[in-house]
Amino acid sequence: MHNHSSTEQRFTSKVALVTGGGSGIGRAAALAYARQGARVAVVGRKLEKLQETVNLIRDAGGMAIAVVADVSVAAEAEAMVKRTLSAFDGLDIVFNNAGTEGAFAPITELTENDFDHVVGINLKGVWLSIKYAAQAMAHHGGDGGGVIVNTSSWLADTAVSGSSAYAASKGGLLAMTRALAVELGPLGIRVNSILPGIIATPMFERLGGNDALADTFAAATPLRRVGQPADVGDVAVWLSSDEARFVTGQNLLVDGGYTVVGM
Repeated sequence: MHNHSSTEQRFTSKVALVTGGGSGIGRAAALAYARQGARVAVVGRKLEKLQETVNLIRDAGGMAIAVVADVSVAAEAEAMVKRTLSAFDGLDIVFNNAGTEGAFAPITELTENDFDHVVGINLKGVWLSIKYAAQAMAHHGGDGGGVIVNTSSWLADTAVSGSSAYAASKGGLLAMTRALAVELGPLGIRVNSILPGIIATPMFERLGGNDALADTFAAATPLRRVGQPADVGDVAVWLSSDEARFVTGQNLLVDGGYTVVGM
């Protein structure tokens, strides 16, 4: 059994790219990758938030850069990969965590722009990221291929009124993950997704999450708490590690058992 101490890092000499790295799950994952020895490209749309993550990594002795990019724009998704390659001369791990909740409303009230915005970031953005990352991994892969981890959502697995656009975007990721696991497997690239449950992140707060609502969710969760960003980030790190070397095409719920209760 592997016992990873601080002196035995999983990702020494590895390069990780984390989208949505300025806060929440993305920041927790970026810090976790760096603690395990990876050099990290922290990607997002707000430089100030990205720089906060980078500074946390550097203050702990790690290496990181901030890369401003909108993953829903092909040229920017391509540029973020090129920037990572130019800075670190490789790309081994991509954690596609950038996402938006968009508008939660009945389908009769949602606009086409609402739908396009959510799907553009949550689904197309991941597709673009993988498109350019897979090319880089295939050309720079050496012996390891690469690892891709996507952030889906428990709402891809559970129906909630008003979430049609968001659920479609996150549900599409599950099918994409399976398809690309088959397609990229022969190149030595593994592809998996995480479905976070209720996690205490800025997105949860934007959706009306407060202490009272968190307590309500916690009471309905077998582990009796809501998740923390590191609960998800650590799973991304495990999926990216050699310990998960034979795991691909999987969509893993990380929700404290919340969705099991309704089954």
